[in-house]
Amino acid sequence: MVGYDPNSEAKSISATEVALAGSASGFVTRAVISPLDVIKIRFQLQIEQISSKNPLAKYHGILQSMHRIFHEEGLTAFWKGHVPAQLLSISYGAVQVYQNLRHAVVTMYQTEGLLTFYRGLTPTIIAIFPYAGLQFSFYNLLQQVCEWLRPSEGKNAGNFKNLICGSCAGVISKTLTYPFDLFKKRLQVGGFEQARATFGQVRTYKGFLDCAGQILQEEGAVGLFKGLSPSLLKAAVSTGFIFFSYEFFCKLLYALKDTGSAKGQAG
Repeated sequence: MVGYDPNSEAKSISATEVALAGSASGFVTRAVISPLDVIKIRFQLQIEQISSKNPLAKYHGILQSMHRIFHEEGLTAFWKGHVPAQLLSISYGAVQVYQNLRHAVVTMYQTEGLLTFYRGLTPTIIAIFPYAGLQFSFYNLLQQVCEWLRPSEGKNAGNFKNLICGSCAGVISKTLTYPFDLFKKRLQVGGFEQARATFGQVRTYKGFLDCAGQILQEEGAVGLFKGLSPSLLKAAVSTGFIFFSYEFFCKLLYALKDTGSAKGQAG
């Protein structure tokens, strides 16, 4: 975990245990932020303007969306697509409109064929390079600015600075490359118009450029950033929670090892 500085007690944790703690923190964090992911995708798939002034808009705010989803679909709806999200499956967007992962996979394969699982791959690939480049560039720039404004004092201060700079760099990079994520979700759910009808208007896209063109023409430039607010909120929550949970699991593993050692010595 970049920027994490184990205390003197946790230094006895092995590399395998550190990796286990990182995996556990990632798993728990994904479960915690899943509701924000669900809301983000609902915003991304909504053709209508996300505004309370638009009477046709089903969703027009984070709190309003949470209330409506809970009222119409129940509490478990906030974890729709959670399994493929944990598995990093490309079908996450499609699962939002299906009963479960198995139902989505079977239906997608029967109706669209194998290639349907690679819908949205083009904007995903295009976004990877600028996102990574922007993230490292802004991270280095923010590090230099922080060093200029206030030179770091000690390792703990450096770790906190890394966390802040990394979070800010992630938010900026996510915002600049966000439209590609929206294109990906729109393309991924193509072919499932009947299942999406309950969410409002539906559109069909011939490809990446057609998707981008239709969104700009019908929804305007602001349409490229639908779902950005829950996406950034998710990024902020996940960044803080993954550090918190990582430290928690590291300390837990150390405590378990320390207890085991104490019992062994006592025996």
